[in-house]
Amino acid sequence: MAQELILLSPEKTVLSIRLASLASRVLAHVLDLFIYVVLVAATYMVLGILSVANAIDMQAVNALFMFLSLSGLFLYFILFEALWNGQTLGKKAAGIRVRMADGTPVTPQAAIGRNLVRPADLLPTAYFLGLVAMFTNTKSQRIGDLAANTIVVHDRRPQPIFQPAPYVLGEHRFESQVGDLTGMTLAEYVALKRFCDRYPELSAASQGRFVGEVWDPFARRRGVPSLPGVHPLQLAEAVVMKYGRIHGLL
Repeated sequence: MAQELILLSPEKTVLSIRLASLASRVLAHVLDLFIYVVLVAATYMVLGILSVANAIDMQAVNALFMFLSLSGLFLYFILFEALWNGQTLGKKAAGIRVRMADGTPVTPQAAIGRNLVRPADLLPTAYFLGLVAMFTNTKSQRIGDLAANTIVVHDRRPQPIFQPAPYVLGEHRFESQVGDLTGMTLAEYVALKRFCDRYPELSAASQGRFVGEVWDPFARRRGVPSLPGVHPLQLAEAVVMKYGRIHGLL
């Protein structure tokens, strides 16, 4: 299995992503199964108590238990991965997460696809096809990953001073400092948004290169001034939020 994936970003920056090991993926899956079984058992016990107290019909309890047994596990993986940036509770504990194959955050559609195809990985038994797929492609993708174009990577912790760009959390405090953005294009918006998304997870060398190759040319072109004590990432976030609000993209 490959351990390192080298990608060329749309901004022409080389990114190095550490792929999750088989051991970490197995650990995450076992933890998720255990957590799910505990949740289902606890739910069934609570509903059973309510049925004894005549607060709910026992047939409804059994129907819900049957649903959770057959379909609930799919929902567990889909909802966590789609809503928690590619992580389930097990993946969080194992320090891994799902991403798109180009290194960007996993989309809800991909989270659905990779999990609905999960039964194919189990064939003919014990994840045989899934393991064969992982060992025979350069991105260590199981069949569900191949179908959804996703990868599983080790979760690199961002530097504490940086947070994911708060695109929809009100007005950025530096929006008034970045000008009116006259002439800014949608392509520039997409490039800067990717810059903000990727920045916290890059190495220090790649972060500096990103600033020089993406932000500095944009700032010169659009007349965005540098501010003392303000990191370029914060100004880029302000530009993304302001442009997105003006053009209804938030």
